Amino acid sequence: MDVFPDIMDVKNGTEAFGKHAHVQDRRYPVLCTILLLFLVALLVVVTVLGNALVMLAFVVEKSLRTQSNFFLLNLAISDFLVGAFCMPLYVPYLLTGRWSFEKSLCRLWLVMDYLMCTSSVFNIVLISYDRFLSVTRPVAYRTQQGKVSQAVAKMALVWFLAFLLYGPAIIAWEHIAGHSIVGNEQCYPEFYFNWYFLITASTVEFFMPFISVTFFNVSIYLSIRCRARSRKKLVKEMTGGPTVQGRGATLDHLLKAVVMVVGLEGQTHLIKPSAETPSAPDTRECAAGETTQTPACSENHVETFSPTSAQQSRLQRDKKVAKSLAIIVCTFGVCWAPYTLLMIIRAACNGQCVPTYCYEVSFWLLWLNSAINPFLYPLCHKTFRKAFKKMLCSMKFNSF
Repeated sequence: MDVFPDIMDVKNGTEAFGKHAHVQDRRYPVLCTILLLFLVALLVVVTVLGNALVMLAFVVEKSLRTQSNFFLLNLAISDFLVGAFCMPLYVPYLLTGRWSFEKSLCRLWLVMDYLMCTSSVFNIVLISYDRFLSVTRPVAYRTQQGKVSQAVAKMALVWFLAFLLYGPAIIAWEHIAGHSIVGNEQCYPEFYFNWYFLITASTVEFFMPFISVTFFNVSIYLSIRCRARSRKKLVKEMTGGPTVQGRGATLDHLLKAVVMVVGLEGQTHLIKPSAETPSAPDTRECAAGETTQTPACSENHVETFSPTSAQQSRLQRDKKVAKSLAIIVCTFGVCWAPYTLLMIIRAACNGQCVPTYCYEVSFWLLWLNSAINPFLYPLCHKTFRKAFKKMLCSMKFNSF
């Protein structure tokens, strides 16, 4: 069975069902055209300026140059190119239904569009995986933070894999098939008439990344909840338990609990003893391995343990990480799922069961993801908010 429709049907204006395939000689009312131009221009400006601000933040604020933030930079670069290159070239095609530029530019535009969108998805997966490691394996993660070369290698790998998914097919499909099914004034990839390729590509581009990002986010949430429960249990044992005289069994139990939390959240320390403790200072080696100048190590007083403020701040930071990842995952799913599902359905029914305007809205929603991403960072990351405020205040000051 031939998976390609009749070439003459495409040339005569039969509705194609590729991402960028449209009926020729499309015309909109004047008011509708003006509204579309305004919305598209607004989307382009927001996408370009928002992602440019993220990239500029790395130049201005040195504290942002960590391994995890390099992945956010990689995402901003791909989203910036979507707004600066892909969207503007599509506007004439959207309004007229005709590709007014050369075929070579059409092919370059298709390669860039699919490359940028796919790399954006892969970058989201990489960011989620990085956050997953930072929460579930904090010690090993901190030792890798100074290795910028590893971060650069991962960033390059994202671009390479994103190109492999669609790039060779866009470039070589016509030569492998032996003929082209794209009209003279049309611009869409040859493979979008091949349902089998679409299923494979959609699985790699959307379904697998979405499942992976969801898994990482759920794992982060479960890890944080387990850590919070362990901390609450320890605090309850320390505040509600009987006093400990000397180094009895109850103290040993508390020390084991402290060691358990130390393994999860870092260091812990002894706080000041209760009021009944003698006031004479005595420097000693404590059971927890710290030296103190309070009588905390006396064998005839109560020893009290408490998680440090560093532990609490780390726990709060991890909760913010989980919330920010949840926002990114939900945004990613809402923006990509409609396009992916409609693409598969439309290909399966030969473009006859999905209205053109629904498909049009779905991939503009996909591009909308590139405009939303930079706004997730200042809302969810304190360091980005500080960097943005610093840049905006500096620009305002220099303008006077």
